[in-house]
Amino acid sequence: MSSAAEGATAGFLVWRLSMKWRVAVDRAVAPLGLTHAQYALMASLYGMARSGQRPSQRQLADHTGLEALYVSKLSRTLEAAGLVARTRNPDDPRAMQLSLTGQGREVTRRAITVVQGLLDQLLEPLGGQDGPRAREFTRQLATLLDPPLDPHPENDEERQP
Repeated sequence: MSSAAEGATAGFLVWRLSMKWRVAVDRAVAPLGLTHAQYALMASLYGMARSGQRPSQRQLADHTGLEALYVSKLSRTLEAAGLVARTRNPDDPRAMQLSLTGQGREVTRRAITVVQGLLDQLLEPLGGQDGPRAREFTRQLATLLDPPLDPHPENDEERQP
């Protein structure tokens, strides 16, 4: 255990791990012309498309955990770069549907390969991506993502007796 981890709270360790991961992914995908946030958006689009989905910006925001306004900004930037197509949703003209262009799919495939290499390095101390400790760690992370967080629970009138 590193000296930074000794006596640290879970919140601090989650923060440190998330920052370590964000910086590593930013550096790894920079040669492909992407940032970590752009990669997250494109890799999510790639996976959703493989399962037959063509998400709206709102659906992609919900999927990635990014703010809808940020997804809109990222998607416009990626559209200008020729990596993402934004089209009006025929069922809701106010909504924009997103998809990867051919160039976007190619860049995303390359980025996924690079990021998977990083994930291998990150999870190596837990026995690698397919190890039982890494699978349990993944389950625990998913559990922590399930409950909504209320930044002001003392102001929640429903919780008052």
